[in-house]
Amino acid sequence: MRVLLVNQFFWPDTAATGQLLTDVARNIDPDIHAVTVLCGNSEYGTLNAGSPPPVKIVQCGSVAFSRGKITRIVSYGSFLAGAAMRGIRGPKPDLVVTLTTPPLICLLGTLVKRMRGSRHFIWEMDLYPDIAVDLNVLRPRSLLTRLIGIVADFSRKRADGIIALGDDMKARLVARGIPEQKILVAENWADGSEILPAPFRDGPLVVHYSGTFGLAHEEQTITEAMRQLRDDGRFRFVFAGGGARRERLEEFCRAEGIAGVEFRPYARRSDLSQSLAEGHVGLVTQIPETVGAVVPSKVYGIMAAGRPVLYIGPRQATPARIIQQYGCGWRVEPGDVAGLVQLLRHLEQNRHLLRDAGLRARNAFEKQYDKPIGVARVLSILGLSETSAVTPTSEVAASSL
Repeated sequence: MRVLLVNQFFWPDTAATGQLLTDVARNIDPDIHAVTVLCGNSEYGTLNAGSPPPVKIVQCGSVAFSRGKITRIVSYGSFLAGAAMRGIRGPKPDLVVTLTTPPLICLLGTLVKRMRGSRHFIWEMDLYPDIAVDLNVLRPRSLLTRLIGIVADFSRKRADGIIALGDDMKARLVARGIPEQKILVAENWADGSEILPAPFRDGPLVVHYSGTFGLAHEEQTITEAMRQLRDDGRFRFVFAGGGARRERLEEFCRAEGIAGVEFRPYARRSDLSQSLAEGHVGLVTQIPETVGAVVPSKVYGIMAAGRPVLYIGPRQATPARIIQQYGCGWRVEPGDVAGLVQLLRHLEQNRHLLRDAGLRARNAFEKQYDKPIGVARVLSILGLSETSAVTPTSEVAASSL
């Protein structure tokens, strides 16, 4: 079978969508399937120094990805044009899989399906135009918003299948009028052989945030809690990463004189396990408006590290469901500063609760969210599961506890 994968980010870029697609591409047997990946020449995150996956990589577009508003749009357009040309003129694919970078790349899959008779699956990473509306980038009833919605749903309704990252994302799609039977849920994952549990350290209780602190992430609750705990040496906060809200968070800490906080750059993939292990609890935040439009993936790395999850976000979201189902952390309602401060003080005085929840987190991770399991879910949906082998990493993890 000829398989065409389309996303602006792919190996060696380590942007989240690129890593996930790379993981899937590595597990498609090249002796059975001929895989081509259409991607951009982008460096959103750090670069992966490992070997490339056994696929044909075709870089499309002449403008590299940039975080600037205008240059980002130009980069998106350049990639779309180059990918469309390759998709139409290249060898006919039996299966096309489009992700969501850039937005509306699903239209290329619809075009190839119509013109060449290929099957088309959409792997939704961020839901458009919903996420743009939720973040006040687009007005809810503007002409542009309606146009993007019509175009995106046109492609979704004609796809052979849609992969959603959680039940909350599936509910959003159903609310948009997408047939429920067309939507299949496959949650994201982390690599349990790279991220391993480590013993909890003594000293101050460390609340650890890893990754992008962007517009979809709730900040007011954690910043106010940090302000109230700034003179309490029993607590320390670590933020490793970047994002749109990161600079504002640093300015807040300087203005408030919060000494027990440390800001670091993104951890390299080879250092991620050690970085996550520094925390006693892993922090994940989400503004309520974005439920289902995005599904935070930070949860899976935290669970892989054998750390409990502290989720500041709405009850309906996927991280809240995971915490409730597996008892692997705690959820705090956005704005409940008093509840968060009380919880942190309680956990500091009862460290065994952190260790117990961390054990439950790793156990649930090994059964549901380790990379071989997550990849196998996606491959099964796409009809490529004959080459996927699920190999739990529990034996490796147990030796590290």
